[in-house]
Amino acid sequence: MKSSTLLSYALITPARNEEAFIGETIQGVLAQTVLPTRWVIVDDRSTDRTAEIVRSFLAAHPFIRLLSLSGDVSRSFGKKASAFNAGVELLSDIEYGFIGNLDADMKLPPEYYETVLREFERDPVLGVGGGTVFTLAGGRPVRLDAAADSVPGAVQLFRRKCFRDIGGGYLLLEQGGIDAAAEVMARMDGWGVRQIPGIAAQELRRMGTAADGDLVAKYKEGTRFHSLGYGTLYYLVRAVHKMRFKPRIIGSLIAVVGFLVARLTAQPISLPSEVVAYLQAEQKQKLRALTAGLFRGNWRFRD
Repeated sequence: MKSSTLLSYALITPARNEEAFIGETIQGVLAQTVLPTRWVIVDDRSTDRTAEIVRSFLAAHPFIRLLSLSGDVSRSFGKKASAFNAGVELLSDIEYGFIGNLDADMKLPPEYYETVLREFERDPVLGVGGGTVFTLAGGRPVRLDAAADSVPGAVQLFRRKCFRDIGGGYLLLEQGGIDAAAEVMARMDGWGVRQIPGIAAQELRRMGTAADGDLVAKYKEGTRFHSLGYGTLYYLVRAVHKMRFKPRIIGSLIAVVGFLVARLTAQPISLPSEVVAYLQAEQKQKLRALTAGLFRGNWRFRD
């Protein structure tokens, strides 16, 4: 792979009380066949040894920077976005072609970023890319069910121009969905968003369980999708599709309850109206494709 500023990348990792996982994540990045130009790890008010573990790597690896935040210690998706955006400010003195979020609990194969960058090099319209992510369910790695035109937020990598086009940071969405919102805005601006086959990362902790149990996380998932402006019919179809994942039927039903309660009580939509309109137009197109597939006897729901 040729080396140039255009193919260099920077990473940002918001970390809150990740002492159980951050060391393995750091080792995974250090083992990459193509290292980042800079990696900013943002200690988001941790009360455990997260910052201490990161500091133990700084002297030997000067491309790693630690940014420690202070203040309100409550946890929310909005604070994760704020932590990420604070990390972006520490990149102003370097040149890089790509910028990515890497969650603090990810295990990466050594060729991960080289493979993803090669795909960006091959496709100049690709704005957001990343590999498949496996998460833990019942102690086993299970592939996250994400569509081909969606990249799990844990490993989203942006072409720098695309990142600037969508505002140069994640939206501060208190209920979450910061990665989904970024993807929608990228597609709205004409960029490609694609999950890259043939390369995978593993989440060391089951998604959505950092603070909540599975069923509470499912209820909040429903309210989150309402806050993103998902169409009601589309979300109900999506929930039926998700019944094949644990916790199976009950998990989807609780997510639907969360969505419908939020919708019926007119809880606020977080995204700008033009982004919601674009998202719902995409969803209507997917529903039409699903209906056509049903008539042909060959259907597949595409989230």
